[in-house]
Amino acid sequence: MNDKQSPQSETVAWNGIVSDAVLALAKGGIGYFTGSKALLGDALYSGADAAARLAEVLPWRSEQAQKPKSARRAGNGKSSKEPIITMLFSALILMAGLQIAFSAIRDLTRGHLSTVPPAALVTVLISIIVKEGIFQYQYRYFKKIGDGSHAAYADSHRFSLYSSIAALIGITLSMVGGYIGWSPLFYMDPVAGLLTSCLILRKGYTMITASVYGKTSQELPSAEAANFIETVGRVHGVIRVEHLQAVEQGRYVNLQVKISVNPRITVMEAQDISECARKLLQHRFVHVGEVHMDVVPYDPGYPYKTNHQLADNDIPTLLQ
Repeated sequence: MNDKQSPQSETVAWNGIVSDAVLALAKGGIGYFTGSKALLGDALYSGADAAARLAEVLPWRSEQAQKPKSARRAGNGKSSKEPIITMLFSALILMAGLQIAFSAIRDLTRGHLSTVPPAALVTVLISIIVKEGIFQYQYRYFKKIGDGSHAAYADSHRFSLYSSIAALIGITLSMVGGYIGWSPLFYMDPVAGLLTSCLILRKGYTMITASVYGKTSQELPSAEAANFIETVGRVHGVIRVEHLQAVEQGRYVNLQVKISVNPRITVMEAQDISECARKLLQHRFVHVGEVHMDVVPYDPGYPYKTNHQLADNDIPTLLQ
């Protein structure tokens, strides 16, 4: 596995973490002063996003760089501290989600609610714009370098957008209720806070299950594996890439590659070609983890024959 993460990839990942943390603090502060449970819930979800990504980034800087290559392979590239950090963050996220849920239920049962100030609406609109901009930057970058993690970014962003939209609708309806003087609409803000708390609890639950049962492996589509096939095909001595399977595991992609080489070369030369292809993949694509290379002699198939096959074959090729 690669000994270090690309500095630019690491910077892009940290930009997302910092932006989520800043948005969480900004929305949390304004939500506290305006009394908007929906904005507080959305703030906690942004904080949960930052914590989840931080749990994935921290092992890069801790034990991952210090472990020998054999130890990293035995642990599939994951630090032993990662489950502990993930479990800790998951517990904090679940507690925050329950706190928002209880607070929203308390407001709904007590009644005597008031409209939400416009500052809450402005804040959630700005946060949606900022989050969308950061997501587009991260998604396009990781997709450009062929990193399979861009799919995980899209999935995480989708639920983050659900949280912000729920907060936006709840705050807007609460403000509309204040303008038209219809008090039942005041309940929409705590209702939106209750919905965001459910998303927060889902976030914590998925983090726990991923930590306990391990992250699921997902095979990348053929369009994503095209970059790997093109790279292997450029290696001198590789005649054809017979098969390539790319499986995403967490933030890394493991490859199963079968290449065909000249059948007249020695076993040592075939191993050198295989090693060259493996190193090229791991150096060009920083997110590539384990690469298993299989080498087979090139077979052009019927009706094509190579010169050495004609010379070594005693069976006549013409009908007698």
